[in-house]
Amino acid sequence: MKTLHFDCFAGISGDMTLGGLVDLGVDPERLCRELDKLGIPGWKLSFHRDERGGITGTHGVVDVEGQTNHIAHEHEHHSHHHEQEQVQDHPHEHNRSSDHHHNTWKEIRSLIRNSGIAEGAKKRALAIFQRIAEAEAQVHGAAEEDIGFHEVGALDSIIDIVGTAICLDLLKPDRITCGEIELGGGTVACAHGVLPVPAPATLVLVRGLPVKTGGFNKEMTTPTGAAILAASVDAFVRTSSFTEIKTGYGIGARKMEKPNVLRVSWREEQAASALEEPWQTEELVIIEANIDDMTGEALGFLMERLFEAGALDVTFTPCVMKKSRPGTIVSVLGSPEKLSNLRRTMFQYSATIGFREIPTRRLSLSRKESSITSDFGEVRQKTVFWGEKPLRTKTEYEDRSRIACEQGISLEDAERLLGNRGETAAEKPVWKK
Repeated sequence: MKTLHFDCFAGISGDMTLGGLVDLGVDPERLCRELDKLGIPGWKLSFHRDERGGITGTHGVVDVEGQTNHIAHEHEHHSHHHEQEQVQDHPHEHNRSSDHHHNTWKEIRSLIRNSGIAEGAKKRALAIFQRIAEAEAQVHGAAEEDIGFHEVGALDSIIDIVGTAICLDLLKPDRITCGEIELGGGTVACAHGVLPVPAPATLVLVRGLPVKTGGFNKEMTTPTGAAILAASVDAFVRTSSFTEIKTGYGIGARKMEKPNVLRVSWREEQAASALEEPWQTEELVIIEANIDDMTGEALGFLMERLFEAGALDVTFTPCVMKKSRPGTIVSVLGSPEKLSNLRRTMFQYSATIGFREIPTRRLSLSRKESSITSDFGEVRQKTVFWGEKPLRTKTEYEDRSRIACEQGISLEDAERLLGNRGETAAEKPVWKK
């Protein structure tokens, strides 16, 4: 299995990611031609060889005419993103002008959707921006649609994020992995004053991911870098069995005592052998509570909040409780990293005053998502694998339902109608974390 791995021993930022992926093999001229399809004038993306701590790699630089950009003139919002204000002491990325236009999430989304870049790259770019919008909304108590961006709305950062999405779409890895992420330390200056590292938005974006701090006394992982990982990585691994194929380095702008670089590599993960099980094993936790004083609507609301808090699965089982009262067993499956959020959600949104926690082990096969173009439009599918061998494929319910309604047929007939038509348009591997 061809795996793209991010080694963030010195953190990650947007320009380091672009530099690393180009160093790994993406054609910079092709990347720029694809970025031209955004239809935004006034920028230039260049790459040059550089060195940090004895490690040679590629440094990506976005030059913006006049250091301003205007996607839309009619809307300006105050952003809560901090990166742009860090002009004098930014960890990795190119200098940002403090007078960049404040683009809203709605404007950026429309720009990407209406551009001519490939559909796979569009989806990746939108997923990265969506993560940032969600984080900013959570930090500042605002609706996602109302979020405006300083740094992320700036033209050079749009190039960083969309450029990264294009690179990943061109490389087409079977799987994307990442190790522990260095966040840095110290403080960072922003529009709202001096904040401790990691910045609030970064902390939200890396929630549930393996991170460490203190390796550097500067901010090393920016919100842009954190969002790229959160939206793109299929599995965060501490140990793995693989063969290293090729390594690239993205060079950060700051010169430090330690190498300020992002390492990305192609790895060939070793297939499951006859002596190895073709599934992954995870140590998880089940939270359970017996509840007899919540309505069906309240239980449904609780389920939604639990999934938002990071639950892997939520089930309701009817039961008979003391005094012969009908009740519901609420069972929540989660990872140890999400336990704090899940506990808080159970106490805040359910009627229980206590619950059980049961350590459990989950075994799961790998899955791969794909989208095909058919006579009935784009259709999404999931394929389950036994090691590297495809086991079964199923079309997503929403697409089968749509086609069944349009054609006036059953779900089963819609599946048979699709058959093997269409060509694979985009594939993204999905591994449960």
